[in-house]
Formats: sequence, structure tokens, C-alpha cells
Amino acid sequence: MDAPSTPTPDAILRRLEWTVIRRLDGVLQGDYRTLFRGAGLDLADLREYQHHDDVRHIDWNVTARLQQPYVREFTEDRELTAWFLLDLSGSVDFGSARSKRSVSAEFVAVLARLLTRHGNRVGAMLYGDALGEVLPPRGSRQHVLHLLQRMMKHQAKQASTTTQLEDLLRRAAPLMPRRSTVFVVSDFLSTPGWDAALAQLSLRHDVLAVRLYDPLEMALPDLGMVTLQDAETGEQFMVDTNDPGFRSRYEKGAEQQEDALRESLARAGVDTLELSTDEDLLATLLRFVDLRKQRMRLNSGAGMPAHLKGNTTGGRHELRVA
Repeated sequence: MDAPSTPTPDAILRRLEWTVIRRLDGVLQGDYRTLFRGAGLDLADLREYQHHDDVRHIDWNVTARLQQPYVREFTEDRELTAWFLLDLSGSVDFGSARSKRSVSAEFVAVLARLLTRHGNRVGAMLYGDALGEVLPPRGSRQHVLHLLQRMMKHQAKQASTTTQLEDLLRRAAPLMPRRSTVFVVSDFLSTPGWDAALAQLSLRHDVLAVRLYDPLEMALPDLGMVTLQDAETGEQFMVDTNDPGFRSRYEKGAEQQEDALRESLARAGVDTLELSTDEDLLATLLRFVDLRKQRMRLNSGAGMPAHLKGNTTGGRHELRVA
């Protein structure tokens, strides 16, 4: 019997347009600008400063005259530019139910098509073991298909290197001259140091960290003697998953790595969306839509929901969808 063929980018996008994108469009009902904002150039109004406003928008002349802080509000650019910084290193090919790469591709397809069908442009930077192809921002469905095709074909070339996510983030900044919405899609299994680069990127852009993970990375089942291979270095070793002590040590190490990752994301001060290989993409995105709208209400000066109080990172509110 022939092995099942890999779906084409067009087949993947058609399925997602029918099952996910139509639902999201229905939820947003033309209100997608509450999720993704343009850079904003024209002064629209002045209002009193409220606790969570950006201090960079304070109008100091009006503040001095009225002896009360006032902030400027701007009309937004009609066109939004979004960038996808895509980690396609060896570790994203791992997955139990499905690979992290396939989850990444579906997320990118949904968001890119949702944006382009509203007249916006999307670009991408692909990273394997080094920064590879750069796709300049464009706004057509054909461009989304091209992006999907490049994601599916792009492979890390070396099996003896570890991911240097910092390189992707540092080299991305000069390629984005204007304020953009940036999606950093990665499992964040990288050498340390990327959190500072991510924080620097967020000073100019609206950044969302999209973290990919698989349940087997958190806990191993009892499978007896198995051979494990490091997806990035190629190193192989035998382990006895029947040993409760080994599984316990594995879970403890995974917990420590998880804590370190969350601390790094917290230091970067960016919103985080977590995508698991065994969860429904639509359900996760609907939760993200709800939390993103809450963030926009906070930034516009509305009151903070009770369940978000005290959940701040570096002066910003961390909205985490797990």
C-alpha cells in the first residue's frame, strides 16, 4: 500500500479557511483591528492619562498647561504589516500526535490569511540552523501559499548545531523599518540570551511569542528501552523508560526547563500564546482573541479584569494562553 501523500499548501489552506478562518472571521465580525493595530500617524484626540497608558504618548505641553497628565490618541494606518519569525530548526519536527512544524504551519496559515484578506501584508523570516530565506511582505492569498510551501520545504542543514534564536531576533530588527506586528513562532529550545533580543524587538514592534510544545516533552510514558535522538545535534542514547526513577528525573528536568523558559519570556515582557500538538487550534485561537481584546481595553484605559490583576511583567501585563 502506498504511503499517504503529504497535503499540498493549497489543500491545507482550503481546509483551514473552511474550519478555522471562517469561524474567526465570524467572531471578529470586522473587528480584527482590536487585535492587530497599525503604527498610527495622525493625532485624533487627547484624553486624561490613565494607569496603563504608554508614557511615550503623554502630551507634555497640554499636561503642563492643565496640570493634569494627558495622552495623545492617534488614528491608525489603514495598512498593517505583520512579520512571522519562524524557527524551523530540527526540534520543531518532533511531535507525538503531530509535529510542532505542522502546528506552526497551521497557525501561520490562519493568521496570515486572516490578515491578508483584510488588505494587510505579511512577511516572514525562516530560521533553520541559520537565518535562511526572507519573504518580503505581500498581501495576496498566493503569497500565503508560497509562505506555507517554503515552511514545508525548509530544513535545518546541519545536525551538529544548537538553535541560536538570538541570531534570528537580532537580524530581524533591521529588516523591519516600520512598526509591525511580529509573531515569533518557536519552541524556544535555544541557547540562552534570546530574551534580551526579544525584549529589544518589543520596544518598537507589537510582539507575540508563539511557543510550540508537545506533551512528551513534559513527561515520558513507560515504553521500555528506547533510543532517543537529539533533533538538533544528532546525538543518540538508550534510555529505560520502564525505570520510575528515570521518568521522575526526566519530569524534574522538564519542570526546571519549563520554569527557566517562562522566566525568560517574562523578562522579555511580551504576550505569549502556547500551542500544543495535541490541542485544537481553533479553541486556542478563540481564547487568544478574548485575551487580546482584554489587552486592548487595558491599553485604552479601561479597568483591569480581576483575574489579570497582579499579573504584570516589566511594567506590562502578561496575557498567557495555555
